[in-house]
Amino acid sequence: MKRILITGGAGFLGSHLCEKLLADGNEVICLDNYFTGRKKNIIHLLDNPGFELVRHDVTSPYYAETDEIYNLACPASPIHYQYNPIKTVKTSVLGAIHMLGLAKRIKAKILQASTSEVYGDPTVHPQPEEYWGHVNPAGIRSCYDEGKRCAETLFFDYHRQHAVRIKVVRIFNTYGPYMHPNDGRVVSNFIIQALRNEDITIYGDGLQSRSFCYCDDLIRGFAAMMDTPDRITGPINLGNPEEFTIRELAEIIIDLTGSKSKTIYLPKVGDDPMQRQPVIDKARTILHWTPAVPLREGLKKTIAYFEEELRR
Repeated sequence: MKRILITGGAGFLGSHLCEKLLADGNEVICLDNYFTGRKKNIIHLLDNPGFELVRHDVTSPYYAETDEIYNLACPASPIHYQYNPIKTVKTSVLGAIHMLGLAKRIKAKILQASTSEVYGDPTVHPQPEEYWGHVNPAGIRSCYDEGKRCAETLFFDYHRQHAVRIKVVRIFNTYGPYMHPNDGRVVSNFIIQALRNEDITIYGDGLQSRSFCYCDDLIRGFAAMMDTPDRITGPINLGNPEEFTIRELAEIIIDLTGSKSKTIYLPKVGDDPMQRQPVIDKARTILHWTPAVPLREGLKKTIAYFEEELRR
């Protein structure tokens, strides 16, 4: 049994990670300030004797004795991270500093949930880990993109300077149950609009592409990365390499929901990348990981979750 700290543990991915680690027989400390995380995501875990819930903001230090730390705390959707961009940067940077300092003190392994947004609007496609990115440092998405890039820098500097045992994964678009219905992400947006038979809003021409990974697959990747030997630091891409245009996604969701929705096109959002597709050769060879859930199958489960949400 390990004692594991998860920052952002009441969020979309954090809550799934809490479930998995508890199911594997570990003790879990879930840290969240509920800016985007929701207590309802983890309320069913409160009766588990191995689960501890703490309301805390990672921009302030936190102290505990743990074996491992998963640093997931940060708003991850544009509508949320652009609401308070300075706070977003602080969460990424100060959160990394505080959790790395804790890991250094207690000699814990620590995993950073980084993002494909470190690649910006890529000029290389698909994106391997060796690509340094094409990021606007002064745009409306920069608070998230550059905050995550700086967090990666901090992780590797703590590793080089203090021998902190780090793991860095770069998450590509992920979806599934526990997504916030109003997070502004394309999958949740389209599903909610389709279930309500509202117009599905596509920003730009809809030919921009994304690769969608189901949450269960991603959580397996987290655990596989944490279990690697200390010499494996990353960064390693985690995502589904199957690529879809936003138009194709809208068509699939309309079909799966039986919706009467029509698609409408609005002006493109600033700094919105045209392409997102991971190279996952390292995940396959080092982690023995590959996504297993096809898009339509994962969307059916996600649609069922949102149908239940809308009934409440």
